[in-house]
Amino acid sequence: MSICSPSPAPDLLVRDARPADREAIREVTLAAYQEYAGRMPAFWEGYRRNILASLAEVGSAEQLVAERDGAIVGTVLLYPPRRLELPQGGRLEMPWPEVRLLAVAPAERGRGVGAALMQECARRVRRAGGRVLSLHTTEMMHTALRMYERMGFVRAPELDFQPMPGTTVMGFRLDLGEAEMAR
Repeated sequence: MSICSPSPAPDLLVRDARPADREAIREVTLAAYQEYAGRMPAFWEGYRRNILASLAEVGSAEQLVAERDGAIVGTVLLYPPRRLELPQGGRLEMPWPEVRLLAVAPAERGRGVGAALMQECARRVRRAGGRVLSLHTTEMMHTALRMYERMGFVRAPELDFQPMPGTTVMGFRLDLGEAEMAR
């Protein structure tokens, strides 16, 4: 699957989030990430608090939603290049726009919601003249990893960080080359 392909879900509307969407965004995001609670029991509550804090204060990010039949079924944050303050101390330079907290309602998985949100993020980065889109994920997020790889994301180890001993948050990048940028 190419990130430039037409939307796989023509009945899906991807748009900027509105203030009235805040509760639905929180519900969809927590439902999507809840599957990881059992895989990281010692760290889940801290991760959940981080998710809620990120959603409560999106700062410079563009917050997008995917809507089907009037219901929010997916969401994502698209951040501009920035410097991240790492939980264990230190900083990480994020030289490219970054996708964060991609979430799809569990009942909507496999219906093109995640891909449509990612395609819109890539489109926005291209429109702004960007040539790279980045993201972070972990090995436990198998489905997301497969989707990112299908879309053409490749490892960017220079973006890796370890929020806690034994856990690497892996960086990925998608090069939005000249040929693709023209589309």
